[in-house]
Amino acid sequence: MSFRVLVLCTGNSARSQIGEALLATRGANRAAGRVEAASAGSRPAARVNPWAVQTLAAHGITWHDGVPKTIDSLGDAAFDLVITVCDNAREACPYYPRARAQVHWGLPDPADETEAGAAQRAFSATYAALAERVDALLGLPLETLDAAALRDAAQGVHDTREQPAW
Repeated sequence: MSFRVLVLCTGNSARSQIGEALLATRGANRAAGRVEAASAGSRPAARVNPWAVQTLAAHGITWHDGVPKTIDSLGDAAFDLVITVCDNAREACPYYPRARAQVHWGLPDPADETEAGAAQRAFSATYAALAERVDALLGLPLETLDAAALRDAAQGVHDTREQPAW
């Protein structure tokens, strides 16, 4: 049985796509049990941000088939954990009702950077922040935690780390 994680944000084109890709690749062969990942957004963009695809590729993750999805496209799918990655200051994070636990890993949107050098730095910092959090999350005994303990542990993964700076 797999542990299912959904990563949500507004546009589903950058942070949530990177989070899904990291969870899908690093969670596929997890010794404690397989993690399945998905992502969606409340107002999906037309396409995955090319900087997200390029950043993932730089780390050996092929993500050319990623497509922004709406939360409604998930239907009645249930998830063990939902992680929102919206920036609290500027975006309204979506809520997903069919989750055992939901946490918020607020990160600035790297897609706000439009100059090539700044965008590359922003996406690299976002990747690094999410990779650190995903690795810590995957190290938890996810399958054995009750809903409250899962929520607290998964939120603690974010709260004990620094915000990315670019």
